[in-house]
Amino acid sequence: MGRITARTRVTRITVGARTSRRDDLLAVEEPLEIRVGRQPLAVTMRTPGHDIDLAVGFLVSEGVVSSGDQVAGAIHCAGADGENTYNVLDLTLASGIPQPDAAARRSTYVSSSCGVCGKASIEAVHTRTSHPVADADLRVDAETLARFPERLRAGQEIFEKTGGLHAAALFDGRTGEMIVLREDVGRHNAVDKVIGWAAREGLLPLHGLVLQVSGRASFELTQKATMAGIPVLAAVSAPSSLAVEHAKQAGITLVGFMRGDSMVVYAGDERITMPSPPDAAPTAGPVPGHVTAG
Repeated sequence: MGRITARTRVTRITVGARTSRRDDLLAVEEPLEIRVGRQPLAVTMRTPGHDIDLAVGFLVSEGVVSSGDQVAGAIHCAGADGENTYNVLDLTLASGIPQPDAAARRSTYVSSSCGVCGKASIEAVHTRTSHPVADADLRVDAETLARFPERLRAGQEIFEKTGGLHAAALFDGRTGEMIVLREDVGRHNAVDKVIGWAAREGLLPLHGLVLQVSGRASFELTQKATMAGIPVLAAVSAPSSLAVEHAKQAGITLVGFMRGDSMVVYAGDERITMPSPPDAAPTAGPVPGHVTAG
């Protein structure tokens, strides 16, 4: 239980130099079957650890619950072969909370690279949130925001050992304090873990917080931010077109291409405060950081 790294023998090849063999650490990827009331809901490929946070965050993201107190309990249980491998988690909803209907159950497993691949239809992805963010009055200083990726990277203990995990963290948008950080082979799982933690702490909606993620910002991450009431989503790399579209519709501030002191705001730039206006007018052409096809 809680095994998050595995050791394997590898061959290191450097062209023009000596080949060597040594042990290397890998990030563990194992399935987690999430059940609600003993009924299977989804299977996600994840890094073991913080499984209850992951499952609760998943239920928030799916619109099954809107707060942590709507989940009454959770227990790891045996799988089909009768052995408890800690890869099956059964959640019990609080009295009066309806069980997820058949449409909410994933038709396929959720891979570590995609958190919405198993949706029965694209319409089901547009879940209605209990925590709208369009009117959230959070304002984040650009200089404070620019420091978040570096602090996220510094907090990635398992990534430092394996180089194979994504991370997500919640920051206080006003003070810049890191509230919680989670790592996982799946970026969407890392986000569910921080949302689930916040739900269990009774913090939803997260109107005063910024969600900082490693890598890119996909539609599913903007959707999860919407469901948790997070007004600002910041990513190290680029967003997708659907992520930008959804952020604009939901009233989320979406930031990408965070490099040192620079960033690109794709939606909701009114929430980002600057110490002084820019000295020069913006110029035409590709946004710095974009890769253009030649």
